[in-house]
Amino acid sequence: MEKIPFAEKESVKGRAIFLGERLNLSALETTDTLATMPLVVAAGDRGCAVLFRYGAVVVFGLEPIEEASFLLQLEPLVLDPFAQRETEEVVLQLEPAGAGRVENGMIWIQGFSVECLQIVADVLAKSVVLAHYEAGTAKVFDQIEPFAASLQTSTNRERQGKELLRQLGLSLSIQHKIIGRVEISDKPELLWDSPTLERLYRRLDDEYEIRDRHLALERKLDLISRTAETVLDLLQHNTGLRVEWYVVILIVVEILLSMYDLFLQV
Repeated sequence: MEKIPFAEKESVKGRAIFLGERLNLSALETTDTLATMPLVVAAGDRGCAVLFRYGAVVVFGLEPIEEASFLLQLEPLVLDPFAQRETEEVVLQLEPAGAGRVENGMIWIQGFSVECLQIVADVLAKSVVLAHYEAGTAKVFDQIEPFAASLQTSTNRERQGKELLRQLGLSLSIQHKIIGRVEISDKPELLWDSPTLERLYRRLDDEYEIRDRHLALERKLDLISRTAETVLDLLQHNTGLRVEWYVVILIVVEILLSMYDLFLQV
């Protein structure tokens, strides 16, 4: 396994940041890299960073000023940056005999290899992505029930129908991102080439509850979608009933006018 600049250290800090919707990594792929899939580049004096196309970056061994400088350099590559960034911090502790333990933001590893950092970064990146969409989904989830209930009394249903369509589109968009782009439930391809890191990956996946959080998020998004679809169906049904009543009223008016004409003729 390839070593990295801080390989001789006993412990190293790591920090994951969800920067935006996408990261354009094309420009970085032509520079000197430590690894690919996911992309690993040198950063700071003796640190490195793991970058993901879906907008997350995980830095290791950087001082605060180095991290700020590195993130500033990345800004032109971030598409649709977030105003508030989700972050996750850890400390990697070198301990060959007890590698694989995870506790209170501390991860014990066998050695500071690029492959090991890629595995740690994969889980941390997924964790901050989940945290971002968990917060957004929670807001939608809190709004959807009283919003749907207000349809029973509100007269401005057309506007509310449009808002429900927006909420439905938002939930579908989140599902597309976490499944299509991030591939939350998929194991990193790196494990095929480094099966010795499988145990570390499983421990991290369990510690950060990646699968459980993903399932919970999917259930909430599904409920939001079904609620929005149900209310929209009701709105469409009510609109259909209104049209039918308009037709009935027009027919009645036509009959009354015809009777009035007949009355005048008599």
